[in-house]
Amino acid sequence: MYYSPDFPGYRMRRLRRFKIVQEARLKKDDFVYPLFIDENIKKRKEIASMPGQYRYPLGEVVEEVLSLREVGIRSVILFGIPSKKDDIGCESYNKNGVIQRAIKNIKKEIDDVIVIGDVCLCEYTSHGHCGILDEKNRVDNDKTLEVIGKIVESYADSGIDVVAPSGMMDGTVGFVRRRLDAKGYTDVAIMAYSAKYNSGFYGPFRDAADSGFKFGDRSTYQMDYRNSDEAMREIYLDIKEGADIVMVKPALSYLDIIYRAKNEFNFPLAAYNVSGEYAMTKLSSSVLDQDRVMEEILLSIKRAGADIIISYHAKDFIKKFL
Repeated sequence: MYYSPDFPGYRMRRLRRFKIVQEARLKKDDFVYPLFIDENIKKRKEIASMPGQYRYPLGEVVEEVLSLREVGIRSVILFGIPSKKDDIGCESYNKNGVIQRAIKNIKKEIDDVIVIGDVCLCEYTSHGHCGILDEKNRVDNDKTLEVIGKIVESYADSGIDVVAPSGMMDGTVGFVRRRLDAKGYTDVAIMAYSAKYNSGFYGPFRDAADSGFKFGDRSTYQMDYRNSDEAMREIYLDIKEGADIVMVKPALSYLDIIYRAKNEFNFPLAAYNVSGEYAMTKLSSSVLDQDRVMEEILLSIKRAGADIIISYHAKDFIKKFL
């Protein structure tokens, strides 16, 4: 059938080039930028599998955060590469560890940037798994929680704004909230990696953070990508345990999870546009309009319901589109 000029969509066609009728919009404050901080280097080093992304030495972190602030990015999430590893990841909670020093350096120089600390053991353990292993090389959930408690306390002592436990250990959010509150850090927020899937999109990150596992996989503690109801249960439990923000990770293949979580809980929701999603865009520039695809991806995450987007694209996107 033909639509008459009385039908609203008929006139909307003429207005689509104007922002006033756009339903989903991105703004600078939507973004969190990931930073990899390497205790072993003296100058920034490009990550081969993630063109345009770098490992930064401690001496360059403040400079990079200031450059992000200049383009309007006022939230960063930190990942550390320590100088030494062991079976239980002792460096993760060292008060003079790489992330602890980075937090202090940033907070000493910049007072209007939110600093988020990723809390996991995979970068710090010699085996590359996200927890403490038992005699059968299985992750011991409760022993891992004790180490996570030490990490968040050391981050809070250093001046962190938000802790982001990412190991998918059961009961983590409640344990972390109680640990922080008991130490007087009631104003430190928790961004929970509530629905973190056992995904194939993490490959470049493991290169970037030197966090690849030496045996097995992470299917026993990360979520099965076939499941969506389970994600809702995980998110619900994290909210009940005291999370301030919940997260879906990855983003692009899990837009249905983002949409469903926002509709079911109407709770502050982050989505992680992960390393593999970034790398696919960067490495397909010979056959795709890279800038347009970047914009479509980020807008799709926003349109699905994400309030916060953690993305390696953030700096480029803001420079080009905002």
